[in-house]
Amino acid sequence: MQLARNDRSLLATWWFTVDRGLLSALLLLAGIGLLLPLAASPAIAVKKGLPAFYFVERQVVFVSLAMAVMLVVSTFGARAIRRLALALFLVMLAAMAAVLVVGDEINGAKRWVRVAGFSMQPSEFAKPAFVILAAFGLGEAQGRRDMPGLGMAVLAYLALVMLLVQQPDVGQTLLVTLVWGAMLIMAGQPLSLAAIVAAAGAMGMVTAYFTLPYVRLRFDRFWNPTPGDNSQVDRAIQSFVEGGFFGRGPGEGTIKTQLADAHTDFIFAVVAEEYGVLACLCLVALFGFILLRVFARSLDESDPFRRLAVTGLALVFGIQAFINMAVNVGLVPPKGITLPLVSAGGSSTVAVGIALGMILALTRRRTDVARFALPPFRPNRDVYIPTQTGV
Repeated sequence: MQLARNDRSLLATWWFTVDRGLLSALLLLAGIGLLLPLAASPAIAVKKGLPAFYFVERQVVFVSLAMAVMLVVSTFGARAIRRLALALFLVMLAAMAAVLVVGDEINGAKRWVRVAGFSMQPSEFAKPAFVILAAFGLGEAQGRRDMPGLGMAVLAYLALVMLLVQQPDVGQTLLVTLVWGAMLIMAGQPLSLAAIVAAAGAMGMVTAYFTLPYVRLRFDRFWNPTPGDNSQVDRAIQSFVEGGFFGRGPGEGTIKTQLADAHTDFIFAVVAEEYGVLACLCLVALFGFILLRVFARSLDESDPFRRLAVTGLALVFGIQAFINMAVNVGLVPPKGITLPLVSAGGSSTVAVGIALGMILALTRRRTDVARFALPPFRPNRDVYIPTQTGV
């Protein structure tokens, strides 16, 4: 099938306006996300008493669904994106409140609720919706003094963070706060406001350390590691040593059998052992290309909402990837944050698909309507136009 530039169908308009370089990179990353679980998941599935390819089959379903959602959302206009974000945010806030009452408790935290037999983490879907609403509020605050855009954005942040703290989910709270602070600075808000957010985040981390035992344990192990502790982070670092530059070969890794979260939080370590540091660097370069591509498109955008929304969504995507990789190499304590589109997961994968679809939609090239407007009609006074008169 060939598409002509004079074709005004939805598909043709989308194809000639979407950033095809960014789209290709995202599809490549999704393909990698289908390949890597073949190395990491079977050992974990067998250990849990499940069929060997249980997590692989789930990953195929969820990545395919995420890509379908991404392509559909990428056809939306800015107004439709805002409406989708508002509906998604309100529904997910209600779901997060319900999780506190009827949600499944795992490791002392309530973050998941069962829907049609599947476990769903509502906070994953609330993140991209929050960024869109915050970008709209901050963008309106720049141009319209009669609209309380900043207040709306602050209320959205407080509502989301309060529910995250109640779960509790320290990693997601930190991620949302980092992105929120960055958006405040980009929106031209006073640096004192960003400083208040940073101080509140720091106080929150201190409070979490003294009130949540698992947070204290993770930080204590990170700052004062015990020789021979053999934690997941230690095993992940050992994967880089065992894999070397070119890796031991697909399926030849052994440390993944000792990692309880090899298919999720520590899949980057599995890549290091089986495919080598070179493959890890290529994966980092792919994430870097995606982020730089999005940031470059945002710099050319004059609309404050689009610029803030695209940059905020890219920050969520990039910071999440950075934290996951940093945990695998021992730079930060474990946070329980997945590697976007690569780690096995349902809610996180589909939510990333929604966020990426929003990025593609808001970075599409727009035709300048003014260029196609006809010039004003000015009659030529030198031309004689005879008039009919009666005989």
